[in-house]
Amino acid sequence: MTDEEFAVFYAQAARRLTGQLYVMTGDFHEAQDVVQEAFARAWVRRHRLDADLGPEAWVRTVAWRLAVSRWRRIVRGQRAWRRRGDATSGGEPDPATVDLGAALRRLPARQRQCAALFYVCDLTVEQIAVETGLSSGTVKTHLSRARGKLALHLDDHVPATEDRDA
Repeated sequence: MTDEEFAVFYAQAARRLTGQLYVMTGDFHEAQDVVQEAFARAWVRRHRLDADLGPEAWVRTVAWRLAVSRWRRIVRGQRAWRRRGDATSGGEPDPATVDLGAALRRLPARQRQCAALFYVCDLTVEQIAVETGLSSGTVKTHLSRARGKLALHLDDHVPATEDRDA
């Protein structure tokens, strides 16, 4: 990929990938950071990236892996602080403000990733399998479980006073 082709690729894909990673991570600033880092890594290897072989999938995969690595680092840091005995603050969000993003964040990482790739990125099951390294059957299982859990989480927030007979 030439420098010019990379510039066009970046202009076309950066915003879309940031939105996709936002849905996958639930944190817009984190999505921006990991997408930019993934593009920086892609820039270094731009001459080896082939436009026909899906550089967008490569950048998305790298960004997702960066997000997971950062998340693991944060979790390890939180555990260290808890072992130290320091009080942590972190109340649960108000259930009245829970939206789809919050429901997605309640899913296990693989289910959330598969659901985001399927529903937000419009990838097929086979494309998700290739991108994640999972079998098609495993992707289907994650999607099925994600749909079930999302339905439960989103149904929990239907107002009790809503007229269901209308």
